[in-house]
Amino acid sequence: MKFCRFQPLEFSAAVTRQGETLSPTPRIGRIEGDLIHELSGSLLGETKPTGKSWKLAEVALLPPSAPSKVVCVGRNYYAHIAEMQHQVPTDPLIFLKPPSSIIAPGEAIVLPESSRRVDYEGELCIVIKNRCAQLSAADEVHPYILGFTCLNDVTARDLQEKDDQWTRAKGFDTFCPFGPVLETEIDPKNTVVETFVNGQKKQSAPISLMIFPIDVIIRWISRIMTLEPGDIIATGTPAGVGPLAAGDVVEISVSGIGTLRNPVQGYNA
Repeated sequence: MKFCRFQPLEFSAAVTRQGETLSPTPRIGRIEGDLIHELSGSLLGETKPTGKSWKLAEVALLPPSAPSKVVCVGRNYYAHIAEMQHQVPTDPLIFLKPPSSIIAPGEAIVLPESSRRVDYEGELCIVIKNRCAQLSAADEVHPYILGFTCLNDVTARDLQEKDDQWTRAKGFDTFCPFGPVLETEIDPKNTVVETFVNGQKKQSAPISLMIFPIDVIIRWISRIMTLEPGDIIATGTPAGVGPLAAGDVVEISVSGIGTLRNPVQGYNA
């Protein structure tokens, strides 16, 4: 089942009232075909139909959650490790992206002035449903998963190689597009992550090739930091990463979920 956060196009721009700029409150809905059936409540809790429906063409889709943190897994596909000439990790290699790096589907990825090589990294993204900490190997992870979506772990590759850690390279504003929708169920055996730049396929791999699967990733992270409802986990990128340039359009597709599409613009555009 697919859900989303959205804003009707007629209300999608910030509005001004009494000299104060206000952003409209995001709405939530269940997607059926080309319609969004609006819901009241929260995707993290109870929801009820409002009786109102919107055509997808009438709304702007927002990131499916508003996370307190973005946890990412690096080097989780053997072929990607080989192309980057790194060692295979013995445990999940994790890092953080700041929530300020998040943008919605359709928003522009802005190339920073300080980097000469910015890469796409298409990934499957997990959205957390319930607070979890210190999960054991015997604990079932399904109750903690709200759903799945697409994510682009945009990376300033030259700065990643220059720095001893990845915060700067991964943390620029606009470097974490994710969406467009939240899918509650996927088939791990048949889910494929793909990336397209200007319509040309650059990445393609089933998530079954991940070194550390979804359950291992969630348990591992929970033993390091508490995962809060709405937090997201990027599960790693397959082989085929490459550079983006101003004017490009990059698309991350995950089978059964949909396509995350973002244009790319230069720093002073």
